[in-house]
Amino acid sequence: MDDDKIDELLERADELKRDQKYAQAIKVCEEILAEEPECTEALEEIGDNFISLNNLKKAEKALSKAIELDPKSANAAYLLGFLFSCRREWEESINFLEKADELKPNHPEILRCLGWSLAMAGERGKGVILLERARALAPDDVYVLTDLGVCYLNAKNIEKALPIFRRVLEIDPDNQKARDCLVIVEEYADKTKSLKRKM
Repeated sequence: MDDDKIDELLERADELKRDQKYAQAIKVCEEILAEEPECTEALEEIGDNFISLNNLKKAEKALSKAIELDPKSANAAYLLGFLFSCRREWEESINFLEKADELKPNHPEILRCLGWSLAMAGERGKGVILLERARALAPDDVYVLTDLGVCYLNAKNIEKALPIFRRVLEIDPDNQKARDCLVIVEEYADKTKSLKRKM
């Protein structure tokens, strides 16, 4: 299969993924692999789509093969890091995401996932620094903002959490997670105010 045909099929798979037709996207990538079994991009796409289908076992198999074929693939390392964070296996997640960050520095999505995994693994300070870096690179990314807001909420830093969740709802008014978090933050802020008044 020539490179142009591979590119065309990968583009088709990407369109299907964007339309949330994950199983169809996987089939397109399997067409490539039938002729080019060492096409790392097809393996990465398959892994990404299996993550979306919540079939983490099959995703891990495809992504492990991709990183074995190309140890310098930032995308495969990132996707494996994300996969392990879905399983709450923070140490594995951090290892792969640090590798992805090394291969592709200053990528907001890699920094977001790495920051989140560090925060969840108990290194909140380090995690927040990386999430703030991700926010500086992608100030309107709702995923970056939401993760950062949750970290501030967990740290009971209401002054920083409140404007972040308000900003998420400006960008994405239907974001249920931000709406739920904002309710918690506002309740906490009200309690803190009334406690201060009583003192």
